[in-house]
Amino acid sequence: MLATAKKTTLIESFRTHDTDTGSPEVQIAILSARIAELTEHFKTHKKDHASRRGLLQLVSKRRRLLDYLKTHDTDRYREVIGKLGIRK
Repeated sequence: MLATAKKTTLIESFRTHDTDTGSPEVQIAILSARIAELTEHFKTHKKDHASRRGLLQLVSKRRRLLDYLKTHDTDRYREVIGKLGIRK
């Protein structure tokens, strides 16, 4: 799980307005941070298959959010992937 301080900094850096906590950009940033933490976890715990299933679910959810953003607002999509460094 993400620390509260880290989560609030992610929300502040990706929000679209002052009270925004659930826009696709914010959700994608939080999911990316959780995916990065789980990826580090698997470097030491190779046989943790239950958590690996959770990681795959997080990756799928992020993929769906990115697809939604790409179809509805391409500029915001490019900005998010640029900030997070997801795509090449």
